[in-house]
Amino acid sequence: MTLDISTAPIASDTNDHAPPGTRARWAQDLSASLVVFLIAVPFSLGIALATGAPLTAGLAAAAVGGILVGLFGGTPLQVSGPSAALTVVTAGLITQYGWRATCAVTVASGLLQLLLGVRRVARTALAVSPAIVHGMLAGVGLTIAIAQLHVALGGSPQSSAIANLLALPGQLAGPHPPALLVGAVTAVVLLGWPRLGRLPGRAGEFGARLAKVPGPLAAVAVATALAIAMDLRLAHIELPAWQPHGIAPALPHGSPTGVIAAVLTVTAVASVESLLSAVAVDRMSRRTGDLDRELRGQGIANMVSGLVGGLPIAGGAVRSTANVRAGGQTRWASVLHGVWVLAAALALTGGLRRIPLAALAALVLVVGLQMVSFAHIRNVHRHREFPVYLTTVLAVVAFGVLWGVGLGAGTAALLALYRLTRAHVDVEAHPDGPVTVQTHGPLTFAAVPRLSRALAGIPAGAEVAVVHDGSFLDHAAYETLHNWRTGHQAAGGRVSMVTRRPDDEVLDPDGTVRAGSSPGPHRCRAWTPWVGHHCIEQQEDPHGRLLDGVRVFQRHTAPLIRPELARLAREGQTPSQLFLTCADSRMVTSMITNSGPGDLFTVRNVGNLVPAPFEPGAADDSVAAAVQYAVEALEVRSITVCGHSGCGAMKALLDGVHERPVPPTPLTRWLRNGRGSLDRLRRAPAEFADRPVVDLAEQLCITNVVQQLDQLMANPAVERRVEEGTLRLVGMYFDFATAQAYVLDRAAGTFSPVEARPVEARPNGASAERVRKDGRVPACDGEEDPQLAA
Repeated sequence: MTLDISTAPIASDTNDHAPPGTRARWAQDLSASLVVFLIAVPFSLGIALATGAPLTAGLAAAAVGGILVGLFGGTPLQVSGPSAALTVVTAGLITQYGWRATCAVTVASGLLQLLLGVRRVARTALAVSPAIVHGMLAGVGLTIAIAQLHVALGGSPQSSAIANLLALPGQLAGPHPPALLVGAVTAVVLLGWPRLGRLPGRAGEFGARLAKVPGPLAAVAVATALAIAMDLRLAHIELPAWQPHGIAPALPHGSPTGVIAAVLTVTAVASVESLLSAVAVDRMSRRTGDLDRELRGQGIANMVSGLVGGLPIAGGAVRSTANVRAGGQTRWASVLHGVWVLAAALALTGGLRRIPLAALAALVLVVGLQMVSFAHIRNVHRHREFPVYLTTVLAVVAFGVLWGVGLGAGTAALLALYRLTRAHVDVEAHPDGPVTVQTHGPLTFAAVPRLSRALAGIPAGAEVAVVHDGSFLDHAAYETLHNWRTGHQAAGGRVSMVTRRPDDEVLDPDGTVRAGSSPGPHRCRAWTPWVGHHCIEQQEDPHGRLLDGVRVFQRHTAPLIRPELARLAREGQTPSQLFLTCADSRMVTSMITNSGPGDLFTVRNVGNLVPAPFEPGAADDSVAAAVQYAVEALEVRSITVCGHSGCGAMKALLDGVHERPVPPTPLTRWLRNGRGSLDRLRRAPAEFADRPVVDLAEQLCITNVVQQLDQLMANPAVERRVEEGTLRLVGMYFDFATAQAYVLDRAAGTFSPVEARPVEARPNGASAERVRKDGRVPACDGEEDPQLAA
């Protein structure tokens, strides 16, 4: 039996890959807007309570932020509203200037944001050190939590975090039992709600359905129902009637310097939070937004929010993440969420007034504590920026956001200067070998005295190897090394200058390669630059080449990654993505995904196939077991199926190898799992968005990726997670000839090339393109894009 497929172009069945229609997009936006609305209402009321503003101000800010930023912002899926990061700042402004003057500050901040957006300086805000941003958020979170703990205990917060800490022992000594009960129930429900789906048996199935209700809404609803059922005497929220003449902004009374500082503080905090959140949301949704337009949209929203008596607005990662995960497709999800908040503020005031203040206080308390992310702490500690983080946290708690950010920036500058001037020079003399001079850290003018003393102690005529670790070398240090080498060689000595690089080449002054390197233009080492790999000695002794590569790893790479591997050994693996690809030796997953240890859970087989359970005599439980383990035990957030050009398995399928007479071999039995791809090739072949396919084999390669994504859905664990919106399936194709990766656009049904983008500088030379699960993109709640690992 042979496969009858014409070599002529195959007509595409657009029904398989047609983009969702307008009605489908509207349905998804409507569903997502309702989910975000249910989160936004209690969250907005809680932030208003924490600032001391009228509770209607929180709802007004949520409605204005959702509608106006949704319409005019540059990140369509970002949802804006009252900012938790601005809670402390707003509370201080209300205490110092009053509510109406705070509204005027909000208007002025919005105008400044609008002007900055017009000047196209949005990306400047991203230059702030992540340690400062995360430290600011953690300090704000602690300040909020300390203040709201008083309310949850039945008392009232003080004017500052220090005062709240000093008053806390007295509050704990005499709590209000009903308020304590309601607050505790709210916190328990909020923390335990996402874990309902992990219960054993049918309870877990019911809990998973119940957990689809937003946790903040469930926590406040349960606490309110408890207070009503037990007839507890508690303070409830007060929603005064909306009166335009009573909320009109008024000019602050005080020194102009203080007012300007207040406007700049609100502008800076709101802008940085919004832009960092926008970047995170774009990466989650795999879109590219306009940060300058986003800043202009935030400015318009803050101006209107201040005019109508709302809180300062910023993009929120909590609401935005909920929008993306709920399936929001366009900016109308955010706009509709704002409409629902506005309707609730006008029509549901009676029901909202039944909510106890202790419930909202407990909600904001938990949110504040969650702003202290241990993942962020580990990340800044790994990059040796924990002093900056700690200084920012303590300063925000003690002195406020403006002083906290300023002191954090000052600490970062001092730390950078310290590292710039801190260099180690070690001299090691070998009895039967050369003297080794090893330098660690940047060699600048400040290190010249230390370097000169070390070089002066080397005996004349000795053979010396100077090993530099590749850090910065300024002109003064270079001249010192050059002059010393000239004098040492004139006295009969020999000097080799070494820069520690992946290929470990050692160059003498005459440029020849020595110190253990192989002669000739290319060295036969594994993982050297991707040319010159076909050396004669490798072909004659492949086992020797393998061991040579292991030795190079042990000597050079192992010391660098040992701390990271030790951490993974202690904590276990927590990859964010399952990467299923072909066993082809040319497919180096770590290279094309720029990933490292712990980033990807990788499954490789011939043809990157996912056996379907309905394939008789061809199924293989090993792949299904790996998928189930990744989805249920490791809780990966995405699965990528990656095909490649020149796939031998696809060529074998086209040749009908899987249909050869009995007895079947293991290879022919395995290839039967690709029969679904052949069938799809006849019905609806996949295409490239920017070019035609090279031949039928390439068309089968990309069609096979689409088919395997469909067969993944036959796995119950995958189907359940995808329907919940917590797992994403991604199709990818890699062309060896052009070193070009393509990603499947499920809506358009085509493979589009992945465009290169500049790599941002990171501490210690790390790449900003690589983001681990515990080293996330800077964002206000630490959310990461599950696709960034690939």
